[in-house]
Amino acid sequence: MRSADRELVYLYVENARFKINEVAGLLQKSSQRLKYSLGVLEESGTVFNANVIVDYSYFGVLLFRVYFKGGYIGEQDKVTIIKTLKENPYVMAMYELSGEFDFALEIGAPNASRFNKELKNIAQVIPTLNTYKILLNVVTHVYPRRYLLPEGSRVLLGEQERIVGGDRAVTQFSEQEMKVIGAVVLHPMARLKTLASLTEMNIRTVKHIFLDLQKKRIIKGFKALLNTHGLGIEKFRVFLRLHNLSKEREEGLLKHLLQTKEVVQMNKTVGDWDMEIDIEAFDKMRVRAIIVELREQFKDLIADFNLIEFYQYFKKCYLPGYVFESADGEGGKGKGEK
Repeated sequence: MRSADRELVYLYVENARFKINEVAGLLQKSSQRLKYSLGVLEESGTVFNANVIVDYSYFGVLLFRVYFKGGYIGEQDKVTIIKTLKENPYVMAMYELSGEFDFALEIGAPNASRFNKELKNIAQVIPTLNTYKILLNVVTHVYPRRYLLPEGSRVLLGEQERIVGGDRAVTQFSEQEMKVIGAVVLHPMARLKTLASLTEMNIRTVKHIFLDLQKKRIIKGFKALLNTHGLGIEKFRVFLRLHNLSKEREEGLLKHLLQTKEVVQMNKTVGDWDMEIDIEAFDKMRVRAIIVELREQFKDLIADFNLIEFYQYFKKCYLPGYVFESADGEGGKGKGEK
């Protein structure tokens, strides 16, 4: 990938709603040329699934991650499974893995009971993957893909990490706020005029609500998925079981992850593992070096680890669709119900 293309891809996946004129000046390209380049990236599937980072914890949502393993799934069956699960209002993400696990789902639910019921429903859709492990996601740190930038690049967004989940007080949103949030979740690339039309609200009202949600850190940015497999980028998820964890050593570990430009996400979890770390690099040897360094510097904390190759995403969002359902729908959440 050329240096100029890497900068453009970086800007797109880290801020999918960027303004063409601003980026054109930053990359020293004409707006027309930039629009063409963006079109090529989208049509080729290099970047896809633009999404808004909404902190689901403000909505009283619990995030469960389920890793499936089992028998082989044919390509035609996979297409059917993916189509069905994409329409499920509790499924927030799905992706294919290679190694100990074959497939993973992220499921948002208001409580453990509802999650368990939905998991049983989903298991009927993919009966060949009849063995699974469950983790409860506590908090996620989303890091920028700085490894994409060539040496000497001055293109760097200001925000170093975005934290989603954790111990948040559940917020009561107004009907207008829920309309705006719902429109942005379904149409993350839509401009304010379109959002106003979708919500049947005045554009000034929509703009005020949109900016206020960003100010309150309910909306934490806009990203897009990257076709790492198609670009020859190595992507792995590292699972860590930790012990002897003091506040000081944990802060040291988090600082190390933030400073490692190939680390793109970290999840704190409850279950068989305590932490998941997503690593992306152009060279598999670089991935190995990062893991070796991590194990050496934090050998007092790491009781055990596992490594799985991350193949591709099929869906990614930060807020399950059920939060916008009426109270009439089973498991749905009506206005004011949290």
